[in-house]
Amino acid sequence: RWSNIEGAPGYLEHWARWRQARADRMFVLNVPMLEGTEEHVPDRVVREELRRGARGDHDGHFRTLARRLVSLGLTDTVLVVGWEMNGITYTHRCGPDPRAWKRYWARIVDAMRSVDGGRRFRFEFTPSRGRDAVPWTACYPGDRYVDVVGMDAYDQPHGMSFEEQVTEPYGLAAQVRFAREHGKPVSYPEWGLFRNGDDPEYVRGMLTWFAEHRPLYQTISDYCPHGVWRCSGNPRSSAVYRTLMGGPSG
Repeated sequence: RWSNIEGAPGYLEHWARWRQARADRMFVLNVPMLEGTEEHVPDRVVREELRRGARGDHDGHFRTLARRLVSLGLTDTVLVVGWEMNGITYTHRCGPDPRAWKRYWARIVDAMRSVDGGRRFRFEFTPSRGRDAVPWTACYPGDRYVDVVGMDAYDQPHGMSFEEQVTEPYGLAAQVRFAREHGKPVSYPEWGLFRNGDDPEYVRGMLTWFAEHRPLYQTISDYCPHGVWRCSGNPRSSAVYRTLMGGPSG
């Protein structure tokens, strides 16, 4: 709902306290572009809503969010707007009208930056790895409106090796090249085990990839049955994760 997209009372306050407790913390907020984020809205409705957004009909919601973030001292927030837009899961998907999607993204960024104190916000463009429904490059709104090029990169589809995840069209290597060409840092807001079970080579590959390419941040999804820290169902992957992230002492 728009009331949540604007920053529901009590939610941002919790994260503001967390952020301000330590100077080295980074607050990253995923922000849907439309209501009904996972309600399987038909393309014709998505297309019309994207066009409304591109006209500025939704600017007020994002100015409200910006004002709430600023009032709580969260002026350096990283905003992952309309994540995984190249797929079909979310109502804010790009496919029904990439041109309107890009114009709408630009309006969101301009609206939030227009709020007093909002110039330090960083806006992150985060597709899912691979081509998915549309090439994610077709959705890129332009360097003026993007500060970070992210990627959600789970261990899927079934049977795909980590090396193939690197080299596939619109995969990990393509993301790094694209970001470098546009002068942006990379990030990985979501990664983790998924379709291939206990897959230590994937975990080793991802952590080695991060060590090589130095993302702004990376966040593993650590829930059962796919987790590696609290979940006991993937002992080989857990051992790799704990060793590489914690060192010999754990």
